[in-house]
Amino acid sequence: MESIAFFLKAHLGALVVIAGCFNLFSAALFGIDKRRAIQKRRRIPEATLLWSAVPFSALGALIGMFVFRHKTRHPKFLLGIPLLLLLQLSALAALSLGAWRSLG
Repeated sequence: MESIAFFLKAHLGALVVIAGCFNLFSAALFGIDKRRAIQKRRRIPEATLLWSAVPFSALGALIGMFVFRHKTRHPKFLLGIPLLLLLQLSALAALSLGAWRSLG
C-alpha cells in the first residue's frame, strides 16, 4: 500500500487533470449526441455513452445528462450513471484513506 500512497502523492495533480479531461469528454459526448438527435443525424450508441462514464468520469456524464437534458428518462442512464458515480466515489475514498494511512 505504501507504493500506492507514494504514487498518489507524487502524481496527484496529473491524476486530477486526467480525470477532468475524461469528465469533460463524457459530458461533451452527451451534448454531441443531443445535437445529432435534434438534427436527425447518426447517433452515438448508448453503450458508448455509458462506457464513457466508466474511467472515473461518471460525474461528467451526469452533468452532461442534465445540462443537455439528454437520456434523463432512460432508467439505465438515470439509475446507472449515479450508481456508477457512487461506486467511483467509494473506490476513491477507500483508496485515499488506505493510502494516507500508510503515509502516517
